[in-house]
Amino acid sequence: MRQSISISLPPDLKRFVDRSVKAGRYSTTSEFIRDLIRRQQKERVIDDLLQSELEMKSGKGKILRSLKSLR
Repeated sequence: MRQSISISLPPDLKRFVDRSVKAGRYSTTSEFIRDLIRRQQKERVIDDLLQSELEMKSGKGKILRSLKSLR
């Protein structure tokens, strides 16, 4: 089920969104916002993976050989 939210934008950002939609990059303003959120989600996953990689390289990580290793 979809839910609605309301956001306020300064005029310059609103024009940017409107131009992006008008240029055909997005079908609606909502799709523009959804794409930004999806990109942020992906960025967070990438950041988490990079952090995990750094922890593994510094010896803080743990190689799991089974689900029991999670305990």
